[in-house]
Amino acid sequence: MLKADTDGPNWPHYQIAEAFLCCTRTVSNVCKSLVERGFDITLNSKKRFPPPRAKLLDGEQEAKIIALRLGKRPEGYNNWSLRLRAEKTVELGIVESISHTTVSTTLKKNKITNRKIQYWVIPPDKNSEFVACMDYEFQ
Repeated sequence: MLKADTDGPNWPHYQIAEAFLCCTRTVSNVCKSLVERGFDITLNSKKRFPPPRAKLLDGEQEAKIIALRLGKRPEGYNNWSLRLRAEKTVELGIVESISHTTVSTTLKKNKITNRKIQYWVIPPDKNSEFVACMDYEFQ
């Protein structure tokens, strides 16, 4: 921003953008932010407090949804669908209500994919105690 200072070099925005390998729009936005918000907020950005939306699931609920995904598939179905997982989550009393998109987001956030599940195998004869802890079933 020193390059844009009228008491200094007073470069035009396109010249600053070329020098710092950015867009002229970026230079304009930063200049505008400096004038409107001040140096500290422009440099460090405005912190959001509290978050815009409360978290829908806590860690224990997420763990149960993941365990449900890794468990046995429901009778009469080839695989768990997102809607089926959401229905089962409510049925088991993990949450009062949940959408299939929240289930999807939870699984994606924790990187649970079909491909990873197929290769995630630990033979029971190697460490049966560890496998027993992993085998979390809902009753």
